[in-house]
Amino acid sequence: MAFFEHTFQIGFRDTGKSNTLTNRAFLSFMEDIGGLHSDCAGYGINDIEKTYLTWILVGWKLKVFDRPKCGQKIRIVTWGKDFGRVHALRDFEVYDANNKLIAIATSKWVLFNTQTSRLTRISQEVVDAYTIENKSVFDEEVTFSIDAPPSTEVSNTLYYTILRRDIDINNHMHNLYYLDFAYEVLPEEVYNNISFNNVEIVYKKECSLNSKIKCEYIFSDNAHYIYIKNEDDSSLHTIIKLY
Repeated sequence: MAFFEHTFQIGFRDTGKSNTLTNRAFLSFMEDIGGLHSDCAGYGINDIEKTYLTWILVGWKLKVFDRPKCGQKIRIVTWGKDFGRVHALRDFEVYDANNKLIAIATSKWVLFNTQTSRLTRISQEVVDAYTIENKSVFDEEVTFSIDAPPSTEVSNTLYYTILRRDIDINNHMHNLYYLDFAYEVLPEEVYNNISFNNVEIVYKKECSLNSKIKCEYIFSDNAHYIYIKNEDDSSLHTIIKLY
């Protein structure tokens, strides 16, 4: 069960104004197939009551080559690439109905023990359940870190209070909502005219219910950076780079 694949049909909610698959939808489908793979391995959401283990995402890197439209089907292949003592890497390939590769992504995860409320070491039993592969979708090493932009001048700011609807099973704001906020803080001309075929997200600290956050937008060196912080600048939650 090293390579796991599933076919999805693109719905109306998965497309944007151009009727093509959005970056959020790409990541959502990848999240779904990762969950299906974990279900089969015995470490999915429905297994938490007996394993007391859940996976927490700490980073994404997505590259899009083409965008299918509503009603079309995509096939996603995923696999565990590297399981260390405290983290695991998962890669993805996305194919259209003609078997054309349209996107690749890699992600980094840590294992969380719900009994102790702490990160936990990844056991050999967990590794064996997934059967890791050495294949990587990116030629270069992905560090899951985003360097500070050359210019740090903030040109847009958005404030928000985390609501009940934002919270997932881990009692944190769901990881895809951070990308939603990134798009909300973009200047109008940027949002309307750029598709962003490259997305990098680094999660630093979770957002919990009633947290007051501030999203800051910086354009520098032909890339768009979004920093999601506490409203008082006391904590950095997430860095997102779009280009």
